[in-house]
Amino acid sequence: MLLGLIATTLAAPAVLAQEEQTAPYAYRQLDDPEQEARAHDLMVTLRCLQCQGQSIADSDAPIAGSMRSLVRERIAAGETPDQIRDWLMERYGDYVSYEPRVTALTWPLFALPVVLILLAVVLLRRRFRSGRAAA
Repeated sequence: MLLGLIATTLAAPAVLAQEEQTAPYAYRQLDDPEQEARAHDLMVTLRCLQCQGQSIADSDAPIAGSMRSLVRERIAAGETPDQIRDWLMERYGDYVSYEPRVTALTWPLFALPVVLILLAVVLLRRRFRSGRAAA
């Protein structure tokens, strides 16, 4: 029993330090339901940088908790979801968003599928036309 008391006493500072480091709004919702709905809608579209396959709304990773808290704090301060998304993308890169932007750097990624489809259509037309001419 004495050993358990000593272990608990030694572990308490570590547990308290972990609680202090947790972001205030990581697991607590905003009081205003409208603000919380806007925050949640934004959090669903942001990728957890640690998990990479989950949104920050679904992830239990510490960085996702910090990002949820940042989103809620900024929504409560009056920022729009677009402003918050832009700030997070500026801070963490475009990868943080599930809704990528078309920029001077990323437009080829959006144009390439269209170009490939057009190329396939042209090649298939030629193939069918040459097949008819040979028959």
